[in-house]
Amino acid sequence: MKILVVNCGSSSLKYQLINMDNDEVLASGKCDRIGVKGMEMPFVEYKRNGKKHVKELELPNHTVAFEAVLAFLTDAEIGAIKDVSEIDAIGHRIVNGGPSFTKSVVITPDVLEEYNKCIEYAPLHNPAHLQGINACMSLMPNVPEVLVFDTSFHRTIPEKAALYAIPYEYYEKYGIKRYGAHGISHQFITKAAAEKLGKKPEEINIISCHLGNGASLAAIEKGKCVDTSMGLTPLEGLVMGTRSGDVDPAVLQFVMKKENLSIDEMLNILNKKSGMLGVSGATGDMRDLKGLRDKGDKRAELALEMFSYRVRKYIGAYMAVLGHVDAIIFEGGIGEHNLDAVAKSVEGLEEFGIKLDRTNLADECYEGIISTPDSRIPMYVIPTNEELEIAKETMELVK
Repeated sequence: MKILVVNCGSSSLKYQLINMDNDEVLASGKCDRIGVKGMEMPFVEYKRNGKKHVKELELPNHTVAFEAVLAFLTDAEIGAIKDVSEIDAIGHRIVNGGPSFTKSVVITPDVLEEYNKCIEYAPLHNPAHLQGINACMSLMPNVPEVLVFDTSFHRTIPEKAALYAIPYEYYEKYGIKRYGAHGISHQFITKAAAEKLGKKPEEINIISCHLGNGASLAAIEKGKCVDTSMGLTPLEGLVMGTRSGDVDPAVLQFVMKKENLSIDEMLNILNKKSGMLGVSGATGDMRDLKGLRDKGDKRAELALEMFSYRVRKYIGAYMAVLGHVDAIIFEGGIGEHNLDAVAKSVEGLEEFGIKLDRTNLADECYEGIISTPDSRIPMYVIPTNEELEIAKETMELVK
């Protein structure tokens, strides 16, 4: 069975075609700058057999972008398949399913109608996902499609951790609670960690640290999520590339009055102009910040310290939540490729029996254990694979 995994942003479309017989990625790539007019041309990137092909062309909408993807996939010379009929199903990554969706679901007219009601729970992401869904349905109407929600894995968070201490009626009326994000990644990591530890997922307690431009931690007890750092939206929690993470809500009112800002303008600042970018004033990219720090930039150094401090703070909190921790896992762009940032994030936890092995800190592609043999809690770097997890969920439903 061949499954096409699609992840749409407002101006992007990422994809992977996976052969589920052996989990092989047949082709992958992205479309960028969809519907964006500017100095740079939109383009389609296509990767197969270690070779990357890039083509610039007008991409006014996601339908045209998806047409370009299908053209690459079926190209006579470099295509991964001969005909689109070889694609058995399409799996869509969805950031937030709101209160309506607690597990993956095959798309039907009723499902789409209900999903439209969930737009407000992820206004920066869900509209883009819907554009991608519509594009796929218009070009491949007879292929089953599945919605796989990042929020599904977090459905097991108990009310004491999921609800906010605001009037309960807002939860009853509007479904306001902690939905979390990166659930597909945390779910994959839970299974991978169990395999690494030689146990079943329901036998382990882990802290999963998905660290990237967007970042979140999850406390996982007996294979189920019991808390996570992101909230109603992906804005809460850790200091991120451009997102503020936890902030006193009164700060919003204070700044809005001083700067004469609307709530939409304030949220745009918190989502796109804050985090490590806001602190450094230069960039939210971990790699660039490290370069600036090494040149003596104090604000870049401060941004990096704030990132690591917040991760360490949540690790400590989730150790208290779980009581017993079998492993701490790091994944994501930073978690997998910036071990010095990981090292700073566990610095000072030696009193809790967490001891880092510093041998491989310079290796940007290291995978495996990163704790010392006498560390009471082992720590691992395990590359996440959200696309494969989406494909597996899709395959199970369409079969």
